[in-house]
Amino acid sequence: MTEIARIVASYGRAYILELANGERRTASARGKKTDYACGDRVKITVINHEQAVIEAVEPRKTLLYRSDQWRQKLIAANITQLVIVVATEPSFSDELISRAIIAAEAGDIKPVICLNKSELPGADKARARLQYFLSLGYPLIEVSALQDVTPLRTALEGETSVLVGQSGMGKSTLTNALIPEANARVKEISVALDSGKHTTTNATLYKLDERSELIDSPGLQSFGLAHVKAEDLPYLMPEFRVLIGECRFANCRHRQEPDCAMTSAVKAGKIPNERLNLLHRLQDELAQLSTY
Repeated sequence: MTEIARIVASYGRAYILELANGERRTASARGKKTDYACGDRVKITVINHEQAVIEAVEPRKTLLYRSDQWRQKLIAANITQLVIVVATEPSFSDELISRAIIAAEAGDIKPVICLNKSELPGADKARARLQYFLSLGYPLIEVSALQDVTPLRTALEGETSVLVGQSGMGKSTLTNALIPEANARVKEISVALDSGKHTTTNATLYKLDERSELIDSPGLQSFGLAHVKAEDLPYLMPEFRVLIGECRFANCRHRQEPDCAMTSAVKAGKIPNERLNLLHRLQDELAQLSTY
């Protein structure tokens, strides 16, 4: 029997599906195909009251993923919002935030930054580091997973969101604060899959209410952008996007060319030099990848 189901948990090559009637099945993909993501709607063949096989994916509205020269790692599908979780401690990476935002911009997904552990003494320093992203128009939410997650809960209303961030930022603690039964759900899924060995690659979808959903994803330490074209990067960075077309040369690389609007903005102090350096670094990285 073939029907449409939704992936509500992804554990490498194993998946948990939710059927239209609310029932759940464990599932594997037909053949060696594994490019499915939590949040995907998929066509399945039901084997019995416990198992199913994924045959194909339905068209996606959005897809968030990271990639390098060897592979791509799907994070979540059909989401409307990316919540990048950082914390006052341990230290977070500004570049990882930038890369995640670029991936969101490329995928037509709304980025939001969430500063967790805001009750700790290092909050002011972390807040200062995030001000530039705030100046670009990206929302900044401050919460304490152990004390009050109300600001985050409000930001999640009416959205299908995914939490992304480095290990140690408190994503799981935030999820547990928002959804008290989340731990029980993870244990239930591990039992269904008959092991806990998949937990390092899992992503799980939770319903917050009838209009709001949340996907918790594994911690990450890098965010490859091999799927983005080098020439598209200025369009995906707001401070450079507004300057496109202002350079003297149409094929300006925004380096040593005369009358470059972007380098001029940096010299005038309107854009931090680190952001232009990031643009150059990503352009070089993607140009090198395209030669493989």
